[in-house]
Amino acid sequence: MKEIVLSDLINQQKVGPYQKFILVTCLLLMIMDGYDIQSMAYAAPLIIEEWGVQKSMLGVVFSASLFGLFVGSFLLSSLSDRFGRRPILLISTFIFSILMLLTPHVGNIEQLTVIRFVTGIFLGGIMPNVMAYSSEIVPYKSRIFTMMVISCGYTVGAMLGGGISALLVPWGGWQAIFYFGGIIPLIIFFITFFKLPESLYFLSENSKNSSKILFWLKKFYPALTFNAEIKIINNTEVQVKKSPLELFKNQRAFFTYSIWIISILNMISLYFLANWLPTLAKESGLSLNQALLIGSTLQLGGTIGSVVMGLKIDKTGFYKVLIPVFLVAVISVALIGYSVSHIVLLFIII
Repeated sequence: MKEIVLSDLINQQKVGPYQKFILVTCLLLMIMDGYDIQSMAYAAPLIIEEWGVQKSMLGVVFSASLFGLFVGSFLLSSLSDRFGRRPILLISTFIFSILMLLTPHVGNIEQLTVIRFVTGIFLGGIMPNVMAYSSEIVPYKSRIFTMMVISCGYTVGAMLGGGISALLVPWGGWQAIFYFGGIIPLIIFFITFFKLPESLYFLSENSKNSSKILFWLKKFYPALTFNAEIKIINNTEVQVKKSPLELFKNQRAFFTYSIWIISILNMISLYFLANWLPTLAKESGLSLNQALLIGSTLQLGGTIGSVVMGLKIDKTGFYKVLIPVFLVAVISVALIGYSVSHIVLLFIII
C-alpha cells in the first residue's frame, strides 16, 4: 500500500476551485464575525435614545460582549482540537445567528448584557477555527497571504457595519442591524453544513478516515488520480510541551512583559474607540449617519494600516515601524476631541 503524506500533497498542488469556494465561505464568516461583534456599537446611540438609559450603562454591555469573545476563543478553539473544526464552526455559526435574531426582542439592559455575552462566546469560536482551517487547505507558499486576507475579513465586516447600519436604520430601526447580522450568517451556515468538509488534518489522525480524505482530495484536485490502495498519513511532528514560565527565562522576561503590556493597552484603546466612537460622535452633535460612518472610518484605517505596516515590518523590522506608528496614534486620539466641529478633519484624524 502506497503512503502519501497529506502536507506534502497539499504543498505540491495549486489551490483548486473547490478550495477557493471554501476560502470565500471562510472569508464571509470572518466578515460577519466582525460585523456582529461591532453591531452593538452601531446600535448603541439608538438604544440610548429609545430606552432612555445613560450611555454609561452600555459599558457593561460592551464589556460582556468582549468577555464572551475571550471565553469563546479559548474554549471553542480547544474543543475543535478534540471534536474537529467543522462541528465547532457549524455550532458557533448557527447559535450566534439565532442569538443575533433574538437580540432585537430584549427589553432592558440586563437582558441585553446576557444575550451579548452568550453571543460573544459563539462569535469567539469563529476566528481561531476559520484561521486554522483556511491555513490547512492551501499550500505552504500561499499560507501567509491566505491568512492575511482571511484575517482582514474581520475588520472589513466591522467597517461595512457602519454603512450597512446607515442604510438599515431608516427602514427598520436599530433592530434591523441585528436582523441583518443574524440572517446572513444563517444562510452561510446552511452552505457550510452541506459543502464544508472536516479538516483533512483532523481526519488524518485516525487511519479509518482514509476513504473520507480521498473523497475530499478528489474534490480538491480532480485532475489527480487516486486509487483504493493509497493510504494518507499525517507526518506533523508532535511538539514538545513547555511551561509558560519559559517566556520569562534566559533574559526574556523584559520582552515578555513589554509585549503583554503593549498588547493589552493597544486592545483597550482599540475596543474603546470601536465601541464608543459612534455614540460619542452622536452625543457631540453629529447626525446618526455621520456617527455610524465615523465608526466605519476607524475600521477602514485599521484595515489599510494592518496591510501597510505588515509590508513595512517585513522590510525594516518592528521597532522602526511601531514606534512612530504609536506616536502618531497617541497624537491622533488626543486630537479627536478637538476636531468635532470640523467634520472633514475629524474623519482624517480617525
